[in-house]
Amino acid sequence: MYDPAVVEQRWQARWEARGTNVTDLEGGPHPYYALMMFPYPSAEGLHVGNLFAFTGSDVFARYQRMRGETVFEPLGYDAFGIHSENYALKVGVHPMELIPRNIANFGRQLRRAGLMADWTRTVDTTDPAYYRWTQWIFLQLYERGLAYRKKAAVNWCPFDKTVLANEQVIGGECERCGTRVEQRFLEQWFFAISRYAPRLLANLDWLDWSETTKAQQQHWIGRSEGVEITFPPGVDGIVRGSASSSASGSASTSAPTSASAGRDASITVFTTRPDTIFGATYLVLAPEHPLVDALTTDAQRAAVDAYRRQTAEQDLVSRRVGTRTKTGVFTGSFASNPATRERIPVWIADYVLMDYGTGAVMAVPGHDERDFEFARQFGLPIVRVVAEAGGGGGGGGGGGGAGAERGAGGADAPLAAAYTGPGRLVRSGPFDGLDTDEGQRRIVDWLVEHDCARRVENFRLHDWCISRQRYWGPPIPIIYCDACGTVPVPERDLPVELPYIADFTPDDSGVSPLARHEEWYRVRCPRCGGAGRRETDVSDTFLDSAWYFLRYPSVHHADVPFDRALTRRWLPVDSYIGGNEHAVLHLLYARFITMVLHDAGALPFEEPFTRFRAHGHIVRNGAKMSKSRGNIVSPDAYMSTWGADAFRTYLMFLGPFEQGGDFRDTAISGTRRFLDRLWASVMGAVRDGTPEPAVIRALHRTMRKVTDDIPRLSFNTAIAAMMAYMNTLRAAERVPHRAEVEPLVQLVAPFAPHIAEELWERLGHTRSIFDTAWPAYDPVLATAETVTVAIQVNGKLRGTLQVETDADEETILAAAAADPGVAKHLVGEVRKVIYVPARLLNVVTAAG
Repeated sequence: MYDPAVVEQRWQARWEARGTNVTDLEGGPHPYYALMMFPYPSAEGLHVGNLFAFTGSDVFARYQRMRGETVFEPLGYDAFGIHSENYALKVGVHPMELIPRNIANFGRQLRRAGLMADWTRTVDTTDPAYYRWTQWIFLQLYERGLAYRKKAAVNWCPFDKTVLANEQVIGGECERCGTRVEQRFLEQWFFAISRYAPRLLANLDWLDWSETTKAQQQHWIGRSEGVEITFPPGVDGIVRGSASSSASGSASTSAPTSASAGRDASITVFTTRPDTIFGATYLVLAPEHPLVDALTTDAQRAAVDAYRRQTAEQDLVSRRVGTRTKTGVFTGSFASNPATRERIPVWIADYVLMDYGTGAVMAVPGHDERDFEFARQFGLPIVRVVAEAGGGGGGGGGGGGAGAERGAGGADAPLAAAYTGPGRLVRSGPFDGLDTDEGQRRIVDWLVEHDCARRVENFRLHDWCISRQRYWGPPIPIIYCDACGTVPVPERDLPVELPYIADFTPDDSGVSPLARHEEWYRVRCPRCGGAGRRETDVSDTFLDSAWYFLRYPSVHHADVPFDRALTRRWLPVDSYIGGNEHAVLHLLYARFITMVLHDAGALPFEEPFTRFRAHGHIVRNGAKMSKSRGNIVSPDAYMSTWGADAFRTYLMFLGPFEQGGDFRDTAISGTRRFLDRLWASVMGAVRDGTPEPAVIRALHRTMRKVTDDIPRLSFNTAIAAMMAYMNTLRAAERVPHRAEVEPLVQLVAPFAPHIAEELWERLGHTRSIFDTAWPAYDPVLATAETVTVAIQVNGKLRGTLQVETDADEETILAAAAADPGVAKHLVGEVRKVIYVPARLLNVVTAAG
């Protein structure tokens, strides 16, 4: 009788005693570093979503080990940060007491799940032995001019009372607590990640990563090739020089006005559409632009100042997204369009950001959606300078009055919206009739020739603010001295330990709770010996996780952050599996830190993760499983009821790993029944006689399928294939031959390691099943004739499957459930299955 509790406890104890999962880092052949994202050890403990991710990584790692690799699969704890601190405040327990308890509970759950983790090499980011080197990394950036302090607009969460990175603001709200985020101006420490934007973007072309992850990073880095164009000022409201343009919007065909024509406040803008400059009818500056004060007239001063105060209360991300109703204020000043010589007004508006381009844009409402909305809101001219191919020509129209609109398919038809597509230029002086690509090249050459423009490359990526005004984090290793200025803490004095303070509640002052403790921050300057004071901000927890993978192999080396020989042998990481929610936070920051350390000569590689795959998410009760939705569940009860192996196998079967699936409590019985049948098959297998040829052919087809699917992370279809083979193996309750079932135990092993070890031993083997070779299939025996079967759900065609000609109803049903196109329609209890052999399978559900 298969008793999972007994089997699993026995093998977990044996693995621990025998060191089965301890990796020989110095001498093991074929090193393979399999990394999973380390968890934040919450007080609630491990939840099913965590285990889904960890199990997928563990299945892949165990498979690699059976393929002959020396696999290193470490796991640790990302334990600093605001989550832990807020929970500690909520329950009235100090985080230095809370976190060790949480880690112990997580460790218990992770061991129970049967992960192949090497627990002799774990990390805890709150351990001074770890964050000593986090502080060391800060110093490496500081020494290279990549860590700097400045007063800047930052996102401030009034509830958490700390600064947030732009990536931590979702829809204008704090991603952690949902509070509306404000903008403040504070002295902050930044890392100059923007300097690495070109490399961070270029390397994505060759990284073997999930395409969705690469796309998110490409978008966030946001490379733009464009032009900086200088708009000269008007003089007393009149453009200096001959302005031949008229209210009708006709353009001068003379040379463009150069920047030198102005008085003292030329405005430089960045644009990716210089071909539309003849349609620029106003300029917009970011409210923080340094020219705003000089450009604002006395008549407009009160309105401009009020608007800037209003903007200062907004978060930066909402401004970056720019989906709200457009707002803005006229400065009272005008500039000159260098192409048309027209006098155009200068506005400020919150949809223009100081940290992108020059903090100023030329507004072309005829061909930019945001500019169009703004012009409609404030009655500004809209001029069409690009006509769709084949549209009518026309040289007039456009200036007129406030809100005048011209051009569409025909150049003089009213505009209902901005036209952002390609076409031919109109109302563009000597460039009329050119297509937009050629027109852009010619116009840029023209502007550059007359010293009005220069070609540039811009990136959306902004520098990383790492300061946090909280308690629970590594202190930033800086000392301020009145005589010496900013002084880095000498490496010999690391770590700067976080002190135990009872009153760690943050306040709204914008300074850390550490600033209330003079006994800690008052120190001697390490340079002159005079009075100094420590930096009281702590660093962002994403700095902790930006290098943890480097520490695992060298965790026993106290004198260096990472041993050079071990690092050269084991890194970069061969396989990394984690969530796409970290695409522009952890993953981008880890790449940046690795590049910096490479440039410093500390690492022989500049990309940390050779292969990255993003896992999907579990859905429960119709929504993604998350704490905020209140639909997370602990795995403990399920492992107690069904066994860890059955639960692991179920998690990998419920849907495509890179997409996720629908979690249903009742469905776990299916994988438990499969393991029961496997147990019975091994226990009852005979050695005498010969295996049945048809069963052996099915076995080799299964071996091929599982061998192909696991590297692709197609775990659900691999399990479906093994279940289908079990039906063949035990058809009509036949007694299997040992040769028919023994390879199946190996195929199951990555998914259900405990029962696989037990059955392997009962088959007479003395070595761990994970130290045996993965079973090899015979290509000739693995070839099968197939037919196409239509799959219907409630009478509607939802897909087709290629199945073997002798596949039975249960096999096809399992394959259909594993197909993502079919599975999403299998909602509710299955009431009836109609099967027409080799032609059709119709599943009738309660939802039908």
